[in-house]
Amino acid sequence: MHATNARPDGAAPVPPWVPFSTSCAFLFRHPRLLGWSLLLVLLTGTLTWLGYLFSVDLINHFTGSFFTTPPTVEKFWHWPLLWGWTALKWVFLLLTRVAAFYLAFVLAYTLTTPGYVFLSTWAGNRYCDQAGEGEAVFSLAGALIDLREGVKIGAMGVVVTVVALFANFIPVIGQGAVFVLYTYYSALMFVDYPASRYRWTLGQKINWLQLHAGPAFRLGLFPAMISMVPLLNIFFMALFFPLFTIHTTLNFLVIEGRKEIVSAR
Repeated sequence: MHATNARPDGAAPVPPWVPFSTSCAFLFRHPRLLGWSLLLVLLTGTLTWLGYLFSVDLINHFTGSFFTTPPTVEKFWHWPLLWGWTALKWVFLLLTRVAAFYLAFVLAYTLTTPGYVFLSTWAGNRYCDQAGEGEAVFSLAGALIDLREGVKIGAMGVVVTVVALFANFIPVIGQGAVFVLYTYYSALMFVDYPASRYRWTLGQKINWLQLHAGPAFRLGLFPAMISMVPLLNIFFMALFFPLFTIHTTLNFLVIEGRKEIVSAR
């Protein structure tokens, strides 16, 4: 069942939406939820940082010393070559650091999937009574299934990162396409948590993004923007990840019609 807000003028219905402020207030109203969130922040941040260091070392190993020695400037017509090399170096550093972050975060995401599914389930149960309808039984076998689904989406993240690296070589259009790609992939990561509660397959989750492209873009926009800030992305993404999980969970439940009315507070 899908809930929508009817328009009095007969226009197309507007998908229901839980404001970010409401999700934030919901988190701080539940001390236990906040405690679980802080624990997951620490675990996610640690795994992401370790993975980021490893990814950067790996990238530097493959690129060698290409960007360590600038071109020699002996004549005035050599300056454009130096400028081009400098611009390429900064673009390369930005893109590879974003790629390294995503590879690291994919690893942390995969390993912590069961914990965030639990967080999403706990939040959903306190948001609306209908959240538990049709859910799978919580068990060790279920946690392993959640972990397997996390591996699948993590593998997709590696593919997305590789595609993004090549797409970035296309001027303007490439960068825009990469941002949109990262935005929807970010949304998929967070939709995975509430959807896994009902044992949705990866295909069903991707189909949900297609059916609700607008809300999905809104859910993934802020995480995608954070991910493109070098170094700080590790801290901010780990810090906000539980909040993004809760925000996506509440919106997922509302869009799925499990809570018809959302108060804007």
